[in-house]
Amino acid sequence: MARIIEEDEALDEALRLAREGLPIAIPTETVYGLAADACNGEAVARIYEVKGRPRFNPLIAHVADMEMAERFAQFSPAARLLADHFWPGPLTLVLPARADAGLSPLVMAGLDTVALRCPKGFGARLIKALGRPLAAPSANSSGKVSGTSAQAVERDLGERIELIVDGGATPVGVESTIVKVEDDNLVLLRPGGIAAEDIEAVAGRPLQRGAKGIQAPGMMASHYAPDASVRLNVSHVEADEALLAFGPERVEGAEGARATLNLSPSGDLREAASNLFAHLLALDAAGGRAIAVEPVPTEGLGEAINDRLARAAAPRQ
Repeated sequence: MARIIEEDEALDEALRLAREGLPIAIPTETVYGLAADACNGEAVARIYEVKGRPRFNPLIAHVADMEMAERFAQFSPAARLLADHFWPGPLTLVLPARADAGLSPLVMAGLDTVALRCPKGFGARLIKALGRPLAAPSANSSGKVSGTSAQAVERDLGERIELIVDGGATPVGVESTIVKVEDDNLVLLRPGGIAAEDIEAVAGRPLQRGAKGIQAPGMMASHYAPDASVRLNVSHVEADEALLAFGPERVEGAEGARATLNLSPSGDLREAASNLFAHLLALDAAGGRAIAVEPVPTEGLGEAINDRLARAAAPRQ
C-alpha cells in the first residue's frame, strides 16, 4: 500500500521518487494529481499504466513558472495575457509545442500541441525542486471519479503507487479549465475551476466552443464515472436511487432516496464544485443502482459541474 505523508513533511521523499521515475499522488488546488517527470518517457508510461489510461489521451505538463513554460511551448500575446493573469491557478493552456524541448512524446499523445498549467502549493514546490515539469493527470483510475482527498486516492490507487502526499481536501474540487490558443482564437476545450466568463473578461473576446476530437485531457465522452449509473436533471427519485441534491428545495420522492448529499444547500456553485467528486464517491458507496442528480444551473462554475456530470452519465466505454 502507498505511504501517506503530510505535505509539510513530504517534499524530500516525493522528490526522490520523482527522480527515480515513479509516479506519486500529490495535492493541487483542483484535484489530486498522479505526478511523474514529464521529460522521462518511462515515468510517463507508468502514469498510463497506473491509471489504465488510453495512450491517445494527452496529459497536462505542470510547470513552476513562466520561464519554465516558455521552454516547452510557444506563447502568443493572447496566451501570455491569460498566463500572466491566471497563473498560478486552475487554467491549462494548450499551445504549440517546441519540438526540441525534451518532453516525453507520451505527454502530447501524438499531437503538435502541449497542455501546460502552473499550479499552486506543493506541486509548485516539487516542480521547482525537480527542475522539470511534472505530467499530472487526476489521481484516479481512468474514467473514474477524480480524487479530492488523500483517502479517496488511497482507496483507488493505493496498491499501485508508493506515495500519497496528503494536503487535505482540495479547495477547487474540479479539474482546471482548458483553453486552446490558436493565433487570436481562444477555444474552450474543457470547462473547469475558472469560469469561462472570467477568462472572456480578461481576454476581451468570447471563448469558442464545440471542439471536436480529443485535443486535451477530460474530453472523452465517458469520464468521471462512479460505478452506479447517473441520471441527470431529475424531477423525482426512483426506487433504489441515491440523490445528489442542489439548493434548498428537493425533488419529488427525495425522502425515499437510499442516501442524499447536497452539493450546496444555499445554491453556491463554488461550494458545489468543491463537493462534487467527494459526494459522487460517497453516494456511489451507498450501493444504490443509480445516482439521481437534481438540476444545477449552467452559469459560472455550473458549466464545469454540468460537464463532469454529463460525462459521468454518458454510456460507459
